[in-house]
Amino acid sequence: MKFEKAPTLAYLCLLTLLCTLGIWQLGRSDEKSVFLKQQQQSLASAEIIHLSTSLEDKGDALSYRKVQVTGHYDKAHQFLIDNQISAGKAGYFVLTPFVLQGESKAVLVNRGWIPLNQDRTVLPDIQINNEPSIVTGRINHFPSVGIKLAGAEIPTDSWPSVVQIVDSQVLAKKLAYPLFTFQVELDNDQTDGFKREWQTTTIMLPEQHTAYAIQWFALAFTLTALFFWYSFKKK
Repeated sequence: MKFEKAPTLAYLCLLTLLCTLGIWQLGRSDEKSVFLKQQQQSLASAEIIHLSTSLEDKGDALSYRKVQVTGHYDKAHQFLIDNQISAGKAGYFVLTPFVLQGESKAVLVNRGWIPLNQDRTVLPDIQINNEPSIVTGRINHFPSVGIKLAGAEIPTDSWPSVVQIVDSQVLAKKLAYPLFTFQVELDNDQTDGFKREWQTTTIMLPEQHTAYAIQWFALAFTLTALFFWYSFKKK
């Protein structure tokens, strides 16, 4: 049977696209399965990590792991993550560098949420002592946003410094010492914190990706059936 060139070319292009989308969704399903398994293992683990510079700095692999850090807060240099909502109210997350004992490297400790002042130009009081201490919490990625605006990762010049999006490399440059690429969410039983309602990241389930893949492959099958039906009818 002889096929017309234009319809055949259009069919092959669409078929390739549909199959590619289906395969991509299956790949995403596998990725989400691995992520969820890792997340469950981290949440179930009772082992406490003692943070040090010898620990491999892989935030994704360490997410939700319990951690203990010995050192002191850098009270003079703190960050406020803007546009954080809690119970319908706007405010900040307070990020305070915690310098590891005997090291020049620090981890940003999220001490919780604090509301905006009525006068936005007046920043909240987030004072803390810098005495040697031990803090406990859990490792997590920094708060994210749906749309990243240009320059949102640049902190303000003054202290405490306000920033929209956390980029650990940018903040490390401002601090003039290295930072871990993840944050520590301060435990609720720890002092020197504010409102803490730590959430676990919710993602699209692997089954949903598989369902989308089936839909793409079903469309590819339907397209193929229509193409051959059209070709036979044309003949």
